[in-house]
Formats: sequence, C-alpha cells, structure tokens
Amino acid sequence: MSGGVDSAVAAARAAEAGHDVTGVHLALSANPQSFRTGARGCCTIEDSRDARRAADVIGIPFYVWDLAERFREDVVEDFIAEYEAGRTPNPCLRCNEKIKFAALLDKALALGFDAVCTGHYATIVEHADGSRELHRASDMAKDQSYVLGVLDERQLAHAMFPLGDTLTTKDEIRAEAERRGLAVAKKPDSHDICFIADGDTQGFLAGHLGTAEGDIVDEDGQKLGTHEGAYGFTIGQRRGLRIGHPAPDGKPRYVLDISPVDNTVTVGPVEALDVAALTAIKPRWCGAPPVGPGSYTAQLRAHGGETEVTAEPIGVSGLRVTFAEPVRGVAPGQAIVLYDDTRVVGSATIATTERAQVVAS
Repeated sequence: MSGGVDSAVAAARAAEAGHDVTGVHLALSANPQSFRTGARGCCTIEDSRDARRAADVIGIPFYVWDLAERFREDVVEDFIAEYEAGRTPNPCLRCNEKIKFAALLDKALALGFDAVCTGHYATIVEHADGSRELHRASDMAKDQSYVLGVLDERQLAHAMFPLGDTLTTKDEIRAEAERRGLAVAKKPDSHDICFIADGDTQGFLAGHLGTAEGDIVDEDGQKLGTHEGAYGFTIGQRRGLRIGHPAPDGKPRYVLDISPVDNTVTVGPVEALDVAALTAIKPRWCGAPPVGPGSYTAQLRAHGGETEVTAEPIGVSGLRVTFAEPVRGVAPGQAIVLYDDTRVVGSATIATTERAQVVAS
C-alpha cells in the first residue's frame, strides 16, 4: 500500500473478495521527507500515514517494512550506474523485479502469505493446469503491463492485480474509493521517479557522479559545443543541447549517441534516430521461453505504443529483434517488452541498436 488511491482500492477489493489481507507499506528511503511535493515522488512519511488510515478503514492489519537498503542497492545504485555507462534505465521495472516481487514477495512467502497484491493495471489469466499468463489490463488507457514484463512464472504464481480486469476510468476508481470512505480518493497520482521527488534527474545524477566536461560533436566528429556530463543526455533528446550554432540545413539536432568512455555526446538529424533492429540481454520470460523466431508486437517505453517485430532468443541470455518499420529514439538500457496479442511474452534490456539504412533522395 503506497498511500495512493490505486493500492487502497486494490486492498479493499481483495478483502471484499474474501482474502485474508494485510496491508504493507514499503519504506524505501533512508531519510524520507515528511510531505510529498504535489504529485511528485512517493514513500514519504505522509504516504505511510495515508496507507495506514486506508488500512484502518478497510479493517485490515497494517505494517511498514523497511526495504530502504535493498532499494538503494538494487534500484537507486543500478539507476546511477546505468546512466554512468551511457544507458537509459527504467527504475520502475527494476523495482518490480527486485523489490515488490522479489524482496517483498520472499518475505511474504516466508511469513506464510500466498501472494503480493498491488494496484497495478494488468491481468493474470490462470489455466486449468495451474499455469498463469500476464496480460494487458482490460482498459488499454491505464495498462501497466510494460513495467510488469520482468515478472517470471514463479512471481506470477504469487501475484494479484484486482484493478486490471475492470473497465473503469480513473475517476470511477476515485469515486469507488470515496464510497468506501478512503481519504486518498482525491490524492494526486505520483509521477516521475519516486526517489527524485523534485523531478531534476540531471541534478540528482550530478550530485552522485559529479561534473565532467566533454564534447558535443556531430556525426563527422566536429566539435559543436561542450557539456558537463554525458550522463545528462538521453538518446533522442532535442532540448537542452546548448549548441552555439545551427545545423547547416537549419533543422533541429538530436542526441544520437552517448559515449561514457571519452565523455562525448554525438548529435545529428532526426532521421539518424531510425532503428531497424536491436539486440537485448537478460531476457525474463513470463512463462516458458519462446523457441526460434516469432512474430510479436513490442513496446519500448511505459507510455509508448506497439510496433510489429520479429524476435528470436539468442542462447539463454540474448534476444534479437527486427522491426517491421523503423522506430525512433531507442536507447540502450531501455526495456523492450514483447506481446502476443494481449499476452506479455517477456522483456529484455536493450544492449545495442542497428540504424536503419537511409535511402538517398
């Protein structure tokens, strides 16, 4: 129970369905703020109190579990290290993989609980043989299956998502919370990265990695400007490049490559962002891994659309993906999640990309 409306309603629905529910708030910060800043961040002292009040209204026991050290090691330090290496991580996926459905789940099972129930919008389909599949939420507008694509078969066997199979708007979820007497009914949703409450990712990274001046260059290696740390850029970025003079054709330039080895950022035209294929590592399958090449749809960011792909596992630790049509802004470190219609097949971390061939006009 994060202290937000979704997890409160999920807990209420689970209790109403007859499950023996215990509310748990995760203390993920060693020095939590007393109050959240608007809709940014989470895990403040105020959030834990909101979660406790919701549990009291529902009539379930409530505990705060301190996982701050594990969260720092597995999520925050991983986030910093990925940016330092020139990659663009997604900490929400890492948190689901390492914290909510690993550290939290392991502790829950050890204490005799059967499952972790969250307010994510996704659905689980259980078959007669007991096997389970992860699917998109009934309402695509609220679907959060992308950030759950890291869950394996064991984790899915001990997961519940009470909000995923109902076609309700967020306003209706808030109305339900109000009917149930939950004070979080009107509380704003959290946005951005929970451990960077002010939303200043570059400032956060600078505080941990320091500043290191490097060059901004074009595709020919010509120096166009300088920066204070390559970690402050992401593939596809257009704003904030601080290049003193325009491109010869007058068109905007975008970040094409980030090289932490020589602290160089390469920029160029938007067409150079087109990617035709990629390789990914550390695949995690939501069930049995696929055998041989197959046709799927893929999602490349939490709020992105789907694109048609052909994907094939490479050994046990790799994945090769080819796009039916070139896509833009694909960055190493991002997660790619594969779908078979609404079923989540699995996910992997993008390692390298192959640029689409530009046809001369």
